Parts: sequence; C-alpha cells; structure tokens
Amino acid sequence: MVPEDHCVCLKKTIKAIVFVTLYVDNILLARNNMEMIQTTKLWLSSVFNMKDMDEARYVLGVEISRNRSTKLLGLSQ
Repeated sequence: MVPEDHCVCLKKTIKAIVFVTLYVDNILLARNNMEMIQTTKLWLSSVFNMKDMDEARYVLGVEISRNRSTKLLGLSQ
C-alpha cells in the first residue's frame, strides 16, 4: 500500500509489480508481468462482481498511449 494515497495499492515481488488503482467503482490495473495481472484479476473476480473492460484507453478524461516496442507509456494532458 502506498501510504500517501489510499486509492493506490501496490504488490511487488522479485520479478513483478502490479498497481491497483481505485476510483469510485472503477479499478485500473498496471503491471510489468502478465501472469501477475491474470492472478490479480482472478482473485478480484472471486471477491467482487466485476467486468473486465480489457485495456484502458482513457481514465478520468486522460488518454493513455502505449509503445510496446520501446516500453513507453504516455498520458495526455
């Protein structure tokens, strides 16, 4: 848990990291390891009634852009 923000949770292992961000009734997951994201989604869906909306393109009016080849993530202003 990030103590500065109670809406952001962090799980970190030696090989992976996943961020779980909460806003009202929305959850956004960010990760560097696909297996960890699948495990997190499986656990969340066992505890909560949820719907997977696939990759996020916009969050709170901010556009998310990805360049997988360069491993860059960008946010619009």
